[in-house]
Amino acid sequence: MAAESKKSDRYNAREAEPRWQKVWDERGIFATPNDPPSPAATADKPSSRQSPQGGGGPALRSPQGEGGKYYVLEMFPYPSGRIHMGHVRNYTMGDVVARAKRAMGFSVLHPMGWDAFGMPAENAAIERKTHPKSWTYDNIAAMKKQLQSMGLSLDWAREIATCDPAYYKHQQKMFLDFLKAGLVERKQSKVNWDPVDQTVLANEQVIDGRGWRSGAPVEQRELTQWFFKISDYAEDLLNALERLDRWPEKVRLMQKNWIGRSEGLLIRFMLDPNSLTSLSAPNRESELEIFTTRPDTLFGARFLALSPDHPLAQAAAAKNPALAKFIAQCKKMGTAQAEIDTAEKLGFGTGIKALHPFDPEWKLPVYVANFILMDYGTGAIFGCPAHDQRDLDFVNRYGLGVVPVVCPPGQDPKTFIITTTAYDGPGRLINSRFLDGMSIEEAKEEVARRLENTFLPAHLTRHPEVAGEAGPRRATARADHPSRLAASPLAPQDDGDRSAHGEREGNRPVAQRQVNYRLRDWGISRQRYWGCPIPIIHCEACGVVPVPEKDLPVTLPEDVTFDRPGNPLDRHPTWKNVACPQCGKQATRETDTMDTFVDSSWYFARFTDPWKKDAPTDRKAVDHWLPVDQYIGGIEHAILHLLYSRFFTRAMKATGHIGLDEPFAGLFTQGMVVHETYRKKDGTYVTPAEVTIESAGDERRAKLAATGEPVAIGAIEKMSKSKRNTVDPDDIIREYGADTARWFMLSDSPPDRDVIWTEEGVQGAWRFVQRLWRLVGEISQINAGPVTRSTEFGPAALQVRKAAHGALAKVTEDIEKLRFNRCIAHIYELANTLGDAIGDVTSPAALTPDFAFALREAAGILVQLFHPMMPHLAEECWAALGHKTLVATESWPRLEPELLVEDSITLPVQVNGKKRAEVTVPRGAGKAEIEAAVLANDAVKRALDGKLPKKVIIVPQRIVNVVG
Repeated sequence: MAAESKKSDRYNAREAEPRWQKVWDERGIFATPNDPPSPAATADKPSSRQSPQGGGGPALRSPQGEGGKYYVLEMFPYPSGRIHMGHVRNYTMGDVVARAKRAMGFSVLHPMGWDAFGMPAENAAIERKTHPKSWTYDNIAAMKKQLQSMGLSLDWAREIATCDPAYYKHQQKMFLDFLKAGLVERKQSKVNWDPVDQTVLANEQVIDGRGWRSGAPVEQRELTQWFFKISDYAEDLLNALERLDRWPEKVRLMQKNWIGRSEGLLIRFMLDPNSLTSLSAPNRESELEIFTTRPDTLFGARFLALSPDHPLAQAAAAKNPALAKFIAQCKKMGTAQAEIDTAEKLGFGTGIKALHPFDPEWKLPVYVANFILMDYGTGAIFGCPAHDQRDLDFVNRYGLGVVPVVCPPGQDPKTFIITTTAYDGPGRLINSRFLDGMSIEEAKEEVARRLENTFLPAHLTRHPEVAGEAGPRRATARADHPSRLAASPLAPQDDGDRSAHGEREGNRPVAQRQVNYRLRDWGISRQRYWGCPIPIIHCEACGVVPVPEKDLPVTLPEDVTFDRPGNPLDRHPTWKNVACPQCGKQATRETDTMDTFVDSSWYFARFTDPWKKDAPTDRKAVDHWLPVDQYIGGIEHAILHLLYSRFFTRAMKATGHIGLDEPFAGLFTQGMVVHETYRKKDGTYVTPAEVTIESAGDERRAKLAATGEPVAIGAIEKMSKSKRNTVDPDDIIREYGADTARWFMLSDSPPDRDVIWTEEGVQGAWRFVQRLWRLVGEISQINAGPVTRSTEFGPAALQVRKAAHGALAKVTEDIEKLRFNRCIAHIYELANTLGDAIGDVTSPAALTPDFAFALREAAGILVQLFHPMMPHLAEECWAALGHKTLVATESWPRLEPELLVEDSITLPVQVNGKKRAEVTVPRGAGKAEIEAAVLANDAVKRALDGKLPKKVIIVPQRIVNVVG
């Protein structure tokens, strides 16, 4: 039996909500088996719902899973200690989808877990003298209790925490599988290093060149790091975006830009031998390779620039102390592209000259510049200042001159100049010799054609110390990537047979077409304690040795201290010391831990069978449940988390852990929850709970509730601890109930936009909760007896039924499209219609059988429509209507489409091509009846000026055109 409804005039959320949560929990109705009933097994199973009071009622579908699987997932939270209103909004949206899909006959998977590793736990250990593990698990317990108070339909039996060795054991196994498959490599990488905290900082942790916590100036360092080779999948990750048609276009665009595919030319600039005297003989370069997407602008080149880490820059600095000092200064910048882009453009002349590929007499100066990255392209560029703002800023600083080579449409080439703003739009080539008059695309093709057919002899090779790994790591060329060659003169060739002019003799073209990617490999090494240990052992004799699978998981030691900076694993007296699995000699563990993005890049797969002990996934379960049908989370995760998850899924497929490429079929990014800010005279922020708002007409004033001190009302901003404009969900639930909070979060604005939290809005939601409770109560009291379905319905009953089924159709469609605010608008409309309908009923005896059925049916539909949004109230109302089942286990009402057909239609009327009127006619009206109604319309008469029409054209069900 369901819990008994305790009927009263006022709905008591504080009493009802925990009572219904207990019922759901005891019955385990949100637990999802991995082997749901097949359609054949449930096809003949009757609906669990009985018709109103045992008679009639709309036929409903069974909720046993014959609709197929549906996996709905919200991005799991970091256990910071308290949920915030953003969590409430995010998880309420997912819960609406989960409850509705379950009612519609789907077998729904709706799990929850914890993204539990990360720096905040270590910071808490330092500040509060506690262990990261105990801090984390205490927070998990507190936040779980809060989430449970929201009435979410979660399968808590699948709960996982990424800091649990039972979880990260499998993550370590996949790391080793990826290593075997060639998807992991260890190499030198430039990082942001905090010399005080002695740790690597992410780009976002570098603020104005200083560590976010220590405040120390950040240094660039070269460290040996572990990388996932996500760049191997760059083309696939890019192309597959086109198939993700249930993702927001803005997210797909953000990922596309991050992957950064660019087509261009890899061009060899020969270096002037006479300018290389500053380099020692063994280290002399002969050429410089540059990747460019704008070969059409070659005749606008004014300089070449090198990354401070480029081999040629290093070689030039070896005998130039001033250049070496400049390079050292560059390394004090962070490694973030955004920081580099916004920094002042600085350079240092090397004295080296490069020969223009079309004119060996044209010598371009070579600089080392602070805005060139070594790990994109070749770490060198040619600068065309007229058409690149960064290059223009540079030449204006160093007086290198500007020559425009692309003239905008309609501009006179003779007068077109560039001063402080580069032109990067369309146009025709100017000042470019044989390219003049061509479009940009034509010029690109012509440059490529000529340079592909110009060859340089390859009779010498460069010194290996300088050659190194010169080419771009993430480039895909149409031919094998060329190695750099020693000095040789330019050797233009005819456009004839290449083999006759060079390739047969080992020569190489001056340029090759190439595709390059901005996407860098994913560095996963972190010099921190609270993360998943990397399962690697370092042996002086054997080198890098994987931890044997039988020894997994490599767990974190608990006896660590945080009394000084640095990674506690590095200084642990015993943990890192271990015997080599291959030779048995003394060796050391890898003390870096994995980036926490790794933890969240596969948790959705683990949810499909979190009990499996011998493998990360059960192939039958994971291939059944994935992809996630609806993934919901913040736009701030649009790039890295989603991109890493897409890569990780591909890597899992390559190593046999999963059978698909894309983890998320549908993605929705919800807006933020924002609130006014309040500040005292001294500039300090105060919380909304400390403030009282007074209104006088259009003016609003704020003051401290405790002292009456005036408070300034500031901007509406994202809820944050720093601005103290947060609202504690516990306070709202305690005062108004979880359903009120859920309803307000869904009702106030479209779900992809920000919602402004206001006390007035919450109170309005609470009043509607009470109104629904009273409405259902009134219907149950005046319509308490048994009802049966009538064979015919009078106008009043038909009006109620049409309103109910109209709302059902609209809410069903809008839930599918995640338009929750529109769902709520439809529920408001239905409630208004029912309120008006029962207002005309003087007594139960006055109810006709057809109207009694219509009211009871509509009340049931109303309750089922708001059940996904306000499940506790819905259970209470469902019981008040006399049902002995749970609305949470009921099937979605079945729509009767004939009730959506209106008896009349409204047609627009055009007279001589201009809309003049509208006419309403019976839906089945014939042409003569429609024409008569049109010509009798006063607006049509005025438009015809008393004349008879020449023709009346009727497009059935669409429009009427009158020709005068």
